[in-house]
Amino acid sequence: MRIVAKRRRREGKTNYSKRIKLLKSEKPRMVFRRTNNYIIAQYVVSHDAQDKVIFGVDSKELLKHGWPKEAKGSLKSVTASYFIGYLTGNKIQKEKLEKPIVDFGMFKTKYKGRLFAFLKGLIDSGLEIDCKEEAFPEEERLKGQHLKKKIDFDKIKSSIEKIK
Repeated sequence: MRIVAKRRRREGKTNYSKRIKLLKSEKPRMVFRRTNNYIIAQYVVSHDAQDKVIFGVDSKELLKHGWPKEAKGSLKSVTASYFIGYLTGNKIQKEKLEKPIVDFGMFKTKYKGRLFAFLKGLIDSGLEIDCKEEAFPEEERLKGQHLKKKIDFDKIKSSIEKIK
């Protein structure tokens, strides 16, 4: 008799062994997801394997903080990931929430990519997260100098800092 894997595992959505380890820690999770158009970050608390989202941030919110409307297509870039991490870290500190564990789910972690730009944003906002310095993207990519439509990095960062 053949054993069939769980549906979410077959679809490539859930790694159950990784999820069990995260749940056993009993710490909140910072969940990072990328869609075709946006970056999404959620602060999730689990109780008896039931997830409750405390707050969520997506890259559409960057438009409120000075991201140019003409550059709407780059809301899933390395720069947008950095700002989502920075915005999320500021919200965690403002609401005085417990420091979370970062949950990348089924993403493959590639150095200098969006995932590590998100982590760099969390660290720059004041959260203490252990990570190798060489894993982070270069400063030019974080500031959006690689994008076709240039963004005002300092204006967006100062707008996000006002949240504190």
